[in-house]
Amino acid sequence: CSKLSSACSSSFCQTDSWTALNTESYVTITCHFIRQWKMESIVLQTRAMPERHTAENLADMLNTAAETWNLKGKITACVHDNASNIVLANTALLEWESNPCFAHTLQLAINDGFKVSSINCVVGAASRLVSHFHHSTVATQALKLKQQQQNLPHHRLMQYCKTRWNLINNMFECLQKQRWAIAAVLSDRSFTKLAEAQTLELMDDNWQIIEELLPVLHSLKCATTALCGESKVSILMVYPVTATLLSKHLEPVPEESNKVTEFKTAVLESLRRCLIVPSTQTPEMAVREKLDELLSNLSQNNDNIAGVGSHTSMLEVEAANSTVKKLCTECDNHIAMATLFGDDYYMEKASVQTDLENYILEPCILPDQDPLECWKVNENCYRKLARLAKAYLSIPATSVPAEKVFSAAGFIVNRLYSCLSPEHVDMLIFLNKNL
Repeated sequence: CSKLSSACSSSFCQTDSWTALNTESYVTITCHFIRQWKMESIVLQTRAMPERHTAENLADMLNTAAETWNLKGKITACVHDNASNIVLANTALLEWESNPCFAHTLQLAINDGFKVSSINCVVGAASRLVSHFHHSTVATQALKLKQQQQNLPHHRLMQYCKTRWNLINNMFECLQKQRWAIAAVLSDRSFTKLAEAQTLELMDDNWQIIEELLPVLHSLKCATTALCGESKVSILMVYPVTATLLSKHLEPVPEESNKVTEFKTAVLESLRRCLIVPSTQTPEMAVREKLDELLSNLSQNNDNIAGVGSHTSMLEVEAANSTVKKLCTECDNHIAMATLFGDDYYMEKASVQTDLENYILEPCILPDQDPLECWKVNENCYRKLARLAKAYLSIPATSVPAEKVFSAAGFIVNRLYSCLSPEHVDMLIFLNKNL
């Protein structure tokens, strides 16, 4: 509570409900904020929600949580998945901004790519092949023997899960590495019958598609990994990562097969619909317009930074560019003068517009540099922009932090403790994640 009360603004991160072994439905809420230019997060609550998960009920639950934790007026945005109920609750029924989970949005786009019939057939054929080795002890032992004979690492083939697209990438990588060992097992009649081998064997075209898809899938996996951290600023990288995927990794290549091009096109179009700015507006224009709007609202309400701006379509762009800039390093003399004359003197001398003009001209920092360190050193150079940075950079790009709570909950609400009351589940998870 002391951490929350000292934070000038916060950002919720809320995900889908999860169901325990006793069929009790729970919803977890985490809170993320910047304190002394350090990213911090807290698991607020994991409450049972037996009623229907309509937009109205979800909105009531979030409002009640905000009031319970004394966060009314401090919440900048809610991060959630793309389910229609939670989207409607945050866009139409609640006072803060709605920010879809980037990881879930990217997953939906990639799933659109896997829906391409030719790609779907390859995934299905690869999955059948892996299932054969998972369910046949003879085939498994034969694969180990062939791996040893060919001096290949003894890797077990990996199966994919529909809810985790990155496992398809892992499955394809294993298959490609073990291709010739697999071929040796399928061609050896002492281990595999002819009819079975003809059903399981992948055609050369399928192997070519797997080879060409792997670099694309690896890039998409890196994008997900880069934006799923909890301790670092992630929202500012949503726009740069998306723009890089669209302009570099998802652009069709003349040498690749038509099937891979279809996959890229499907993913690219889905991402463009969800995450990219309108083509009629350059990123620089969009950033300037959004910053002008936010600074204008901030000037009208100096006591409450939460809720500045009511649009989320440019949230990622604003956040990305508002700290990707390298700020000038202030000297000890400037700090001493600022302490001597006070904040009011400097705020009177430097207008908001001048602040913005100077800030826009600053060069960019490197992607792996921590923008919060720059803001910590240069907070006095851009006072109003620093207030915006504290509000918006605390927003996580994904709802992964809350998803991780579900993993911890699985160890708490297990078969031995399935009779725990919802109140005790809430308290145990709170202690487990916050202490």
